[in-house]
Amino acid sequence: MTNIPETGKSTRVTVRLVGIQVLVLSLLLTLGGRLWYLQIRNGDQYEEEAAGNHVQQVIEPAVRGSILDSRGEPLADNETRLVVSASRTDLMKMDDDGEAVLTKLAGVLGMKPRTVMERVRLCDADTPKPCWNGSPYQPIPITDEATARQALQIREQKEEFPGITAEPSAVRRYGSPNDAATAQVLGYLSPVTDEEIEQAEDGDNPLLRTDQIGRAGLERSYDSELRGQAGVTSYRVDKLGRVIGEADKQPGVPGSNLVTSIDSRVQALAEKELAKAMKVARTQFDDNTGTNYKADSGAMVVMEADTGRVVAMASNPMYDPNDWVGGIDAATYKKLTGKKANYPLLNRATQGQSAPGSIFKPVTTTAAVNAGYDFDGNYQCSSDYSIGGQVFKNFESQSYGLIDLGRALEVSCDTVYYRLAHQEWLNDGGNKPKKKADDWFYKTAHQFGLGEETGIDLPNEVTGRVPDRQWKKDYWKANKDTWCKQGKQDGDYTERIAYENCLEGMRMRAGDAVNYSIGQGDTLVTPIQMATMYGAIANGGTLYDPTIGKAVISADGKKVDMIEPKAHGKLPLDKATHAAIDDALAGVATRGTAAWRFTGWPQDKIPMHAKTGTAEVYGKQTTSWFATYTDEYTIVMTISQGGTGSGASAPAVRAVYNALYGVTEDGGIDPKKALLPKPQKKLPKISPDGRIEAP
Repeated sequence: MTNIPETGKSTRVTVRLVGIQVLVLSLLLTLGGRLWYLQIRNGDQYEEEAAGNHVQQVIEPAVRGSILDSRGEPLADNETRLVVSASRTDLMKMDDDGEAVLTKLAGVLGMKPRTVMERVRLCDADTPKPCWNGSPYQPIPITDEATARQALQIREQKEEFPGITAEPSAVRRYGSPNDAATAQVLGYLSPVTDEEIEQAEDGDNPLLRTDQIGRAGLERSYDSELRGQAGVTSYRVDKLGRVIGEADKQPGVPGSNLVTSIDSRVQALAEKELAKAMKVARTQFDDNTGTNYKADSGAMVVMEADTGRVVAMASNPMYDPNDWVGGIDAATYKKLTGKKANYPLLNRATQGQSAPGSIFKPVTTTAAVNAGYDFDGNYQCSSDYSIGGQVFKNFESQSYGLIDLGRALEVSCDTVYYRLAHQEWLNDGGNKPKKKADDWFYKTAHQFGLGEETGIDLPNEVTGRVPDRQWKKDYWKANKDTWCKQGKQDGDYTERIAYENCLEGMRMRAGDAVNYSIGQGDTLVTPIQMATMYGAIANGGTLYDPTIGKAVISADGKKVDMIEPKAHGKLPLDKATHAAIDDALAGVATRGTAAWRFTGWPQDKIPMHAKTGTAEVYGKQTTSWFATYTDEYTIVMTISQGGTGSGASAPAVRAVYNALYGVTEDGGIDPKKALLPKPQKKLPKISPDGRIEAP
């Protein structure tokens, strides 16, 4: 074995280490050079190519759930139509912002170019409607009524219509089953806005740019249940748009169906009878104004007395919710939002408020009893009542002598309530009120649920008004400067009123109290409030939240979420007072102010209770009110500037009752003709394939 000197070994190791170091260094230099080449020398090129490989999302909108009546008839559902849309992004790339293309498109569709231009312009503070209120990055529908021939022309001549598409799409349909429009109850849809998308980002059901959401009525109240969730598939694509793989897939969830308590047959009848009553009222002469009644608006509510569920809700003037489908044109929008048409988008049942007149008297009757007055006592029903030289007349100046409170309700004697209200005003201190005044008449109105929302499942309900002491003070503070500026002691009527309000508008005056006692003055109520109140009298005292939604059922029919009736209060009366008022309201229909309208009614089989109301409004004709109930139903109707309650509204209400129970002209009952003698309890069945079976 040859021995190698130690110096030789050391030299070899050194050479090897140097070689390795050179190799590593050269590799690092090569890597660094390559990185420089990729990131610096050709960085822009590769960045551009990398950007070409990205993820694209394909959105499949969820099918919106249907809104059904209580028997499964579709009040709102979907149908496939040919929809012509425009890509605003593509149009803006053109020299003339797409004006030439849109003009040519208008010719194919048989539309005015201006109408097409209006539908694609974006809404802002300076742009009048119609305009596009949705995202500018999603296709904007021009029309959903394109014919197959028009769609084919657009598709075959694609080079002449850049940015324009014509595709079959599911759109909302309001079918009016049994001719029931149900417009204000259903509402309408419109595109989602960018702001709404941002607000819903962290919610359970975020919004997409393709979504349409409810803007009014049930479409808005139950939007999240009806809308469902869109399906989203994410694809990886290269810079040429070629799909190179699927990144993610979220299947869509169709919207649930909403079953309502509305019966479309009763709804159609309520709408028809309301319109008919208003038409008849316009033929009647008003002695006070020397002209025929204007009867410019009205409402009718049919409600289940024991649950608060709404069977029908008619509002007039009406409109067609289909006008909103596929975009609304300028003329139609102006009509729906204009004074000339008297604002048909308003739901007069929940948003129309006026003085209630004598249908308010159950409130003041209860207040009087709670304040210590005997229901069966003797009260003077004179033709008028004077306070400080001011004369307050009984309606039509009738006098009935000494009567009890039950008879006062039956004949609607104003002066009985004037005396009670005046006495209570004096007991509370008159013009120098006690620090803790009892205010029975005002307190009781609040306990009846007035002056606040009923809780109905429709948006934008108004509260009405109970003009109590706090309201007087607040109202005076808000208006005193105007009153003091306009008021004149020796001016005309309005100037004298302004003068008085300037001086003492914060006070509860004797005149305020007596006017309030018969549902006049500053008191305001809505038809749904009065229906809720009379429903509570009918069922024994429970104030239910009125509801239209009855159940939410999944698209396959497997999941059913019932919407159970909820109560928000009890009437402030004991059993004896309730029974006495109930008997008196039956007397109104048999021997009181409404008796002439219920001639031949089978009272022994279907006990009818009623109250008429004729409210005077300064500067307008009288408002007609009619409130009624049986064991099963409550019906309240009103006509603005329509005349008396029994004269204008009662015939329509009687017609609806006749149809509900099958009451014939001779007072008999024909079960075969009865639309709904008992409220509908069972739900329609929805099968997995979408078929609907009536209960």
